[in-house]
Amino acid sequence: MMQLSGTILVADDEPMIRRILEAFFQKRGLKVLTAASGEEVLQRLTEKPIAVLLDINMPGLSGVETLKRVHALQPQLPVIMVTANEDEETIREALEAGAYDYVVKPFSLEYLETVLLTKILLGLES
Repeated sequence: MMQLSGTILVADDEPMIRRILEAFFQKRGLKVLTAASGEEVLQRLTEKPIAVLLDINMPGLSGVETLKRVHALQPQLPVIMVTANEDEETIREALEAGAYDYVVKPFSLEYLETVLLTKILLGLES
C-alpha cells in the first residue's frame, strides 16, 4: 500500500459514501475533506485539494455544473466523477467538461485508488 501526502476532496450527497471514502484514503496518508453539495465543493477549494472525487447526482448544483465551475477556478485540479448514473450522455458531458475519469458505483475502492493515484502521480511529474 502506497502512502501519499496531500489533501483530497470527496463530494457526495450520501453520508455513508463520504465516510467510507474518507476512512479509506486517510489510511493511505491523505487528508480528506468532504462536501455534501456542489456549493460546498466550491467553498472547500480554498483548502487546496490535490484532487476531487465528485458525485454526478447531487441536490442543488449538479456534479457536472460543479465540475465546470471547479475547472473555471482551478483548471489543473484533477476531478474524478463518481456516479451511480451510467447514462452515456451524462458521462460524455462530464468528460467533455474536463473530468479526468469516472468511476461507476458500486465501485471497487482499489480501482478508485488506482485512478486517483495515477492522476496524482502524473500531475507530480508535469
